[in-house]
Amino acid sequence: MKIGILTSGGDVPGLNACIKAIVKGAEQNGWDCVGIKRGWKGLLDYNPDGDPEINSALSRPLHLSELSGVENIGGTILHTSRYNPVQINAEFLPEFLKDNVPASTFKEGTFDCTDHILKILDLMEIDALIPIGGDGSLRFAAQLTKKNFPVISIPKTMDNDVNGTDYCIGFSTCVTRCVNSINKIRSTAASHERIAIIELFGRHSGEPALLSGHIASADRVLIPEVAIDLNHFSDLIISDRVRNSENYAVAVVAEGAKLKDGNIIYQGKKDQYGNEKLGGIGDILYEDLRQNHNVSVLTQPLAYLLRSGEPDALDKLVAGNFGAMAIQQIEKKNYGKMTAIIDGNYQLADNDCVLTPQENLIVSNVYDEKNYKPDIRNILGRAMYL
Repeated sequence: MKIGILTSGGDVPGLNACIKAIVKGAEQNGWDCVGIKRGWKGLLDYNPDGDPEINSALSRPLHLSELSGVENIGGTILHTSRYNPVQINAEFLPEFLKDNVPASTFKEGTFDCTDHILKILDLMEIDALIPIGGDGSLRFAAQLTKKNFPVISIPKTMDNDVNGTDYCIGFSTCVTRCVNSINKIRSTAASHERIAIIELFGRHSGEPALLSGHIASADRVLIPEVAIDLNHFSDLIISDRVRNSENYAVAVVAEGAKLKDGNIIYQGKKDQYGNEKLGGIGDILYEDLRQNHNVSVLTQPLAYLLRSGEPDALDKLVAGNFGAMAIQQIEKKNYGKMTAIIDGNYQLADNDCVLTPQENLIVSNVYDEKNYKPDIRNILGRAMYL
C-alpha cells in the first residue's frame, strides 16, 4: 500500500504534525508514504511524457525516522499552492496540458484537469490519497471520490469555515496569535491616544475576528456577515475612545468585511482559484476617521504573521489525531470521508459536505449587529469554540 499526502491552500500551523501522524500510522501498517509537493499543483505539473528527473522532484518519500521534531515547525514541509484542478485558468495550465484538457463545467473560462490528476495518481502507484486543505482544496478531493479514487480528507484553515466540522487545523493558533497581537498593539494605541484598527484574515467567515476580538476585549468587531455603516461605526468607536480614561480604542475588522452600499475591498490581484485577493478595509476605516473626523488613528494588518511559526498545543493535538484517524479509515477501507470534530467529539463526515454552501457564523446568537460587537448568548450546550 502506498499513501499519498499533500497540503493545499494557505499554510497553517499544525500541518507538519498531521503529516508526521499519517506517516507514523502508515509505517505501523507496513505501508509506504509519498509526499506530493505544492499541493494539487504537484500532480498538475507531472508530465507523463516529460523528464523523469523533473517528475521525481514533484514528490518525496516520507519516513518517520526523518521527521523528528517536525511537529513543532510551522508551515508545511511539502510546500503548498492554491489550485483547484477542476477549474484551472488558462494562464496556470502547464504547457503540455494546453489544448489537452476539457473546459470546466464548474466555472466558465477555466479547464478541468481531473482526468490528468487521476492518470498521474495511477502512474505514481498511489493507492489512497490524504489531502489536507481548506474548503476550496477539499472540493477537488470530493470530486476524486466521485470518480471512485480512495480519498480521506483532512480540514485545515484559519477561518474555521469548512463545512462538516466544528474545528479545522490552524484555528486555535490563529486565534491565540490574534489575541496576543491585539493586546500588544494596545500599548501603542494608548501611548499615542489613538484608535487602533486591526485587520485580520476572514474572507467569508467572521469567526476568527469575532472570537479574537471577544477574548481580547476589543471595543468593536467588524465581520463579513454584517455590512458596515461607516458613519455609525465611526460614531461608535470615537465614543469608545472618549469613554476610555486612557483615551484610546481598539477595533478589529475581518478582511472580507464590506461597507453598506459598497463592495468588498480587494488588492487588485487574483490567486490561482481566480479569487480576488482581499485586503484594504482597514485602510478605508483609517482614512475615514482621519479625514472626516480628524481623529488620530493607527492601522495594522496582521496577515501572514497569523500563519507563521509553531502550532499551539491544541492544534498539535488535533492535527495528530486527524492524521491518525485518516490512517484508521484507510485500514477499514472507509473512503470518501473527512475527519471532523462535531459537538466536541472526533467524528467522520462525508467528504462531499464541502460541496454544499458554506455555513456562516450564526449572527443572531453571537453578535450585536447594531453595535458591531460580540454578544455571546446561549452558551449552554454550544461547542467550545461557540
